[in-house]
Amino acid sequence: MAALHTIIGAGGSIGSNLSNILIQNGESVRVVSRSGKHNDGCDVRKANALNKAELSDALEGSSIAYLLIGIQYKASVWERDWPVIMQNTIDVCSEQEIPLIFFDNVYMYGLVNGVMTEETPFRPVSRKGILRAQIATMLLEAIKAGKVKAIIARSADFYGPYSEQMSFFHAMVLKNIIQGKQAQWMINGELPHSLTFTQDAAQALYLLSQDENCWNQTWHMPTAKPALTGNELMNLSSKVLNKPKKSMIIPKWMLRILGIFIPVIKENMEMLYQVSEPYIFGSDKFEKHFSFMPTSYEEGIKKASNM
Repeated sequence: MAALHTIIGAGGSIGSNLSNILIQNGESVRVVSRSGKHNDGCDVRKANALNKAELSDALEGSSIAYLLIGIQYKASVWERDWPVIMQNTIDVCSEQEIPLIFFDNVYMYGLVNGVMTEETPFRPVSRKGILRAQIATMLLEAIKAGKVKAIIARSADFYGPYSEQMSFFHAMVLKNIIQGKQAQWMINGELPHSLTFTQDAAQALYLLSQDENCWNQTWHMPTAKPALTGNELMNLSSKVLNKPKKSMIIPKWMLRILGIFIPVIKENMEMLYQVSEPYIFGSDKFEKHFSFMPTSYEEGIKKASNM
């Protein structure tokens, strides 16, 4: 009997790719969301992770759980909801003895001088970063206490299939180029900025789930290197898409003005250190362990653009 892989928050960029990969590998897949939206080939459960009883019912019988949930991009909402979601998930997985993989970002590292690795200390410089450090620490402490068997899987900013609504690279670069508009980058186009390809991240989650030697650790998702600069990414995208090179850099003062009218830009202001300084994500640990070659930026842009 195939193992039952349950994805909490299956409708997002990584969950959509992961469900496809699990099905392709003959696994049984259950998807859990607040909407209970139908997914072909998957058992569907409707549950709110803020409600422990609902989450417990949705996870019953699972062989492994993936926490891939996405909530409104707002610091106050994150501070209110994420600790509850994480505690409920830890408690249910502990009670039902379900191994857990948590898909995380890099906000808790803060501004890093050099390459981000699994050993990079938590030094958040934003409200969202402080919150991400808090929930990651909750899980790390539960692992250390023997309450739960788990993996933290971290990704850089991502792009690729199913990321259209969540990737700034897709929204500001690929979409604009496809529509014949100027590609846009924020603040400084001369700095390196790593991007993780969504299909690589989803494949990595599956590989981690299958290797007993990978549990109770943090792993960075495979990400192409060297990291390209914003200008290089915009120029490469124009070349791959066979479109004229047209680009602009949006200065910080303009973003502040836009933030008055566009809430998501206002929420992103505290994260601008990620584009005003080098943003280099290292994934050597994963690549060496699995002999995995990340998708190149050229090939990733082709696939992200449905070419």
